[in-house]
Amino acid sequence: MFIVSLILFVGGMLLFGLSFSTAVPALVFALGILLVAASLALPFHFGTR
Repeated sequence: MFIVSLILFVGGMLLFGLSFSTAVPALVFALGILLVAASLALPFHFGTR
């Protein structure tokens, strides 16, 4: 689960950076926010106590 969350987090940060050089920056930026949010939510949702 850690590896998946790390990949989603790094991918989201990459999209944050790429959003300023794309044709639709708002869409790419929003997708980056969703990926970072998913990377933080997955361990809390699927984690064991």
